[in-house]
Amino acid sequence: MELAGRVALVTGAGQRLGRAIATALAARGMRLAIHYHASDAGARELEREIAGEGGEAACFGADLTDAEAARALPAQVVARFGALDVLVNSAAVMRHLSFEETTPAQWDEIVNLNLRAVFFCTQGAAAALRSARGKVVNIADLGGLEPWPGYAAHSVSKAGVVMLTKVLARSLAPDVTVNAIAPGTVLVPDSYDEAERERLAAATPLRRLGRPEDAIEAILYLLERGDFVTGETLVVDGGRLLR
Repeated sequence: MELAGRVALVTGAGQRLGRAIATALAARGMRLAIHYHASDAGARELEREIAGEGGEAACFGADLTDAEAARALPAQVVARFGALDVLVNSAAVMRHLSFEETTPAQWDEIVNLNLRAVFFCTQGAAAALRSARGKVVNIADLGGLEPWPGYAAHSVSKAGVVMLTKVLARSLAPDVTVNAIAPGTVLVPDSYDEAERERLAAATPLRRLGRPEDAIEAILYLLERGDFVTGETLVVDGGRLLR
């Protein structure tokens, strides 16, 4: 797919990896729909940055834990831009909660945003994506491929994203490709000190932490060149899954 001039919706684009993805797609000449919920300031700042570089962007606020809000978001993007070619489902929450301590409210918060929102946002985007012969990229992570007892609900939700990617790929074929990436330590929490970062790097076969650019390059491959790839989860983790 030639990205220049196309319209992309990136959920959770006001901060961290979502913001880095949106920035990279804008640099490719895409017209950006920047979704945010709590990160209003970051989304508005990104909108100004893209406009300052001569690009086109608009912000869309929505609480994606509300299934109807998730389903309605793509229509708002189409009304603003006239099309939707690419959907990147990046919005997520990561809570350090063991199986024993997770409450029903915490479970719902995590699963509703990390998994249910991906389902309904893609459902709302399906008609526009079919018309554009577009692409979907979901953001899973290693917690969906290996069990993380300290992040029990998160791990289950991301495993769901891996399977949902396959279901959506079958459901939207042959018009739309649907893939996921599963990043490893490409953007560790700011709270991690140097010792923790060094420990993670030492436990990674490639002996370094990743960067947001590593995840972005995988996404760009799927969008620009992976036209015969669908239903796959591309692991970007420096080999950590091999441990």
